[in-house]
Amino acid sequence: MKYVGLYSQQRKNNLRSTLLLLLFPAVVIGLVLAFSYIMAYIETHDSSFYSPRAIHTIASDYFISIVPWAVAVVGIWFVIAYFANTSMIRHATKAKPLERKENPRVYNIVENLTMTCGMDMPEINVIDSPELNAFASGIDRKSYTVTVTTGLCDTLDDEELAGVIGHELTHIRNRDTRLLIVSIVFVGIMAALMSIALRILWNTFLWGGGGRSRSRNSRDSNGGVAIIVIFAIAAVLAALGYFFTLLTRFAISRKREYMADAGGAELCGNPLALASALRKISEAPYAARDGHEDVQQLFIIQPMALKGGSVSNWFRRLFSTHPSTESRIAFLEQL
Repeated sequence: MKYVGLYSQQRKNNLRSTLLLLLFPAVVIGLVLAFSYIMAYIETHDSSFYSPRAIHTIASDYFISIVPWAVAVVGIWFVIAYFANTSMIRHATKAKPLERKENPRVYNIVENLTMTCGMDMPEINVIDSPELNAFASGIDRKSYTVTVTTGLCDTLDDEELAGVIGHELTHIRNRDTRLLIVSIVFVGIMAALMSIALRILWNTFLWGGGGRSRSRNSRDSNGGVAIIVIFAIAAVLAALGYFFTLLTRFAISRKREYMADAGGAELCGNPLALASALRKISEAPYAARDGHEDVQQLFIIQPMALKGGSVSNWFRRLFSTHPSTESRIAFLEQL
C-alpha cells in the first residue's frame, strides 16, 4: 500500500500549529482576566466597600497592570522555548550527536532512507540507555533530529530499525514535529502559569491583598464561605488549564501515528518489519521507558499508554496522543 497524503497532512499540521498559536494568547488573556476578578474579590469581600461595581473596578485595574507583563513574559518564554527546543530536548533526554564513524550502521540507514524520499539529512542523536525508544524533533531543516537509544539499536535488526527510523523521518516530512513542539511548549507554559497563579491566590487569601494585613482571627463570619468560593473559582481555573492541555492533545491527531507508520513501512519496504519492531518495543519492560514526561508525546510509543487495565490507565489512554500499539501492528500487517 503506497503512502499517500503527505502534502495534505503537512497542510493540516501547519493549520493546527497556526490555530494553537492564535488560541494560546487568547487563553492567557482570559486566565489573567479571571485571576484579576478573583484578586478583586479577595480584596473587597470583607470590607465596607464590597460591591459588584467595586470588584469590577479593582479587577480592571489588576487586569490592565498585569496583562502586558503576562503577555510579554509568556511571549519571551515561548520564543526561547520554541527556538531552543532542540537543546532542551537533548538536555532532558541526555542525548548526544552521533557521527558516522561512531555507528556506521545507524548513520547509513538514516542516510539511505533520506535519499529514498529525497529529504535533507537530519541530525542524528543517540541516548545511551537500555530502553527501546526513538523519536523525531525539530521545527525546521536546521533543527530536524532523529534520536534513537542504544537499547533500540542493539535489539532491532536492520530492517526493523529502518522501519522505526522511517517512521520518525515521516513525522519530519509531515511537519508533525513542529506541531508537537508547539504543543509541548504551550502545555509546559500553561502548567507553570497555573501553578504560579494558584500559589499567589493562596498567599493573598492567607495574608491579605491591596496592602491590608489580615490574620485568621480577623476574618469575619463570611470567611468560610469566601474561601469555598475562592477555591471553587481556582478549581475552575485549573480545569481550564487542563482543558487547554486536552485541546493541544486533540490537535495532535492519533491519525498522525498511522500516517507515520505507513510512511515508515513504505520507506523501509517492509511493513512487517516495522510491526515487529513495535511489538518488541511494547514488550520491553515498562520501567525502562518511564520518565521524560515533558517529551513523551515525541516517543514512538507513549509509555503511559502501554500497559495496565485499571480505570485510571483506561482514562489516560483515552486522552493519549498515540493509538494502541495493537491497532498499529494490525494496521501494518494489512499493508
